[in-house]
This record gives sequence, structure tokens and C-alpha cells, in this order.
Amino acid sequence: MSTANKPEVPEQPNSTKETLTKIIFLVAAAACLTPYIDAPVALLMGLVLALTIGHPYMHLNKKATNWLLKSSVVGLGFGMNIQTAMQAGKQGILFTIVSILSTLLIGWLLGRLLKIDKKTSHLVASGTAICGGSAIAAVGPVIDADDKSMSVSLGIVFILNSIALLLFPYLGHLLNLSQQQFGLWSAIAIHDTSSVVGAASKYGDEALRIATTVKLARALWIIPVALVSAFMFKAKSRKINIPWFIGLYILAMVIYTYVPFVQEYGHYVVVLAKKGLTLTLFLIGAGLSKKVIQSVGFKPFLQGIILWLLISVTALWAVMHLI
Repeated sequence: MSTANKPEVPEQPNSTKETLTKIIFLVAAAACLTPYIDAPVALLMGLVLALTIGHPYMHLNKKATNWLLKSSVVGLGFGMNIQTAMQAGKQGILFTIVSILSTLLIGWLLGRLLKIDKKTSHLVASGTAICGGSAIAAVGPVIDADDKSMSVSLGIVFILNSIALLLFPYLGHLLNLSQQQFGLWSAIAIHDTSSVVGAASKYGDEALRIATTVKLARALWIIPVALVSAFMFKAKSRKINIPWFIGLYILAMVIYTYVPFVQEYGHYVVVLAKKGLTLTLFLIGAGLSKKVIQSVGFKPFLQGIILWLLISVTALWAVMHLI
């Protein structure tokens, strides 16, 4: 039979829609690299797209945000003096120890009180206490957490993290916090490193320097918390994901401090790093799909809110009265 008279197969209607979705998404992502889009706006843009047209590259989102965040944080080191950063880190060490231990303890108590699955409760507490998604990603495999516990805890942390990024700079100005006070407060009370840096960069350069240094020093607690978690849950021995990029960040600060050439041109790397973090926050917002939001149960979410409010209010009181 001749194929000459066969009718042409019409193009699938979804094909045009998918192409348009990809174009809109890529244009929005590119806009985040311009000077006109800051971190809070980028996060909102990503969230709006996630809840309307969706994320056309969701399968790549986790790797992209992970790589961008770590590379951008290292890039920020090329604009920070190691001696000044160490002073800021020493200043925040007491806040770090007290807040981590108290958050983990209160998280455990809330988990028992609300009768939440033990592993989910521990992941939410770990993410709130240390550094959000990075802590959950490190502790989860160590305690043999299943996919549901991981997705629920990540969803809670990312939702609250997004709210904090948008809210904290406004509250900081409303309360007339100094750069030093805001840097410490955001490093302690905001979950993820990306949103800590985003909020602090919105507030000022000194706040950014303090917040980044204190937050990364805080992230080192992933290692002892993961080891203790493995013992508590009697899990099989597993490899712990050590935050290696913190070492590169310190190396970048050392190079910036002692190499004149880098001091002269390092600010260009910092500008790129800040734009990289803005794009990271756009991708994080775009990853908060309806499915992620719907997967979060009421009790774990309530635990996350209570822990976040406790650490935020306590840390705010501390920086306002002790700094």
C-alpha cells in the first residue's frame, strides 16, 4: 500500500507546551545571573514556576543545586580575610554549641510528645540544628532512613528555609540589628547555607562575612552528629558524607589573605559566587513542587515549625542582649 496518501501525524500538543515551559524556565534562570534579581526574588520566582508550570529539569535539580552551592561558597572565600573570619568564627562558637545541642534535645522530646516516626523526627531536628538539607543528606543514610522520611524532612526544612530567607532581612532592619548581630542570627536560625548567605548578602557585606564563616563552622558538626546518630539508631556502619567544600573555602580565604594578585582581582570571583548562589536559590524554589509540599505531614511540620521558632527567637534574644 502506498504511503503517499497517508495523513500526516499531528504534532503532540504536549510537545509545544513542554518546549514553552523549558524556554520560560531557562529565561528565568538566566535572569538570576543579572544584577536585577537578588536572592529572595530568585527564590520566589522559582517557587512560582514550581507551583504553576512546573520544573522541566527536576531530574537534574538535586545535582545542580549541590554543585552550585558548594562552588559558590568556595568562591566567596576569595573575598574574605582568614584572620577576620577566624575571629568571627570564635565569636559564634558558643552560640553554635548551645543551639545545636538544645535543638537536638528539644527535637527528640517533641518527636516523642507528638508520636512522630523516630527517624523522621531525628532528621527534622538535625536539619534544623546544623545546616538543613546537607545535614539530612548526611545523617539519613547513616540511620538507614527510608525515602519517605528523607523527603518529608527535606520538604519541611526547605519550606521553612524559604520563609526565613524572605522574612529575616525585613525583621533585621525592623529591629535595627547591626551587621554583626544579623550575621550571627541568620547563621544560627536559618537552616541551609544557601539561604543564610542569601539573607546575609541582602543585609550587608559584614553580615555576609560573619554569617558564612559561622554557618560553615556549624556545618562541621555534621560529622559528630552523624556518628552519634549511628550509635543511637544502632545502624550498620556507613560512610559519612564529610563537607569537603569547607576545606576549599578555608583554602580560598588563605589564598586571598596572603596573595596580593588574588586580593586585587578576587572581587570578580565573589561577584560570580553571589550570582551562583542566587541561581541556587532559584533552583531550590523551583524544586518545591506541589508533590513535595503535599508529602509533608502535619505532625512533622509542626515539629519543624516549633523547633525553628524556638531557635530563631532564642538566637535573636541572645544577639540583641549579649552582642
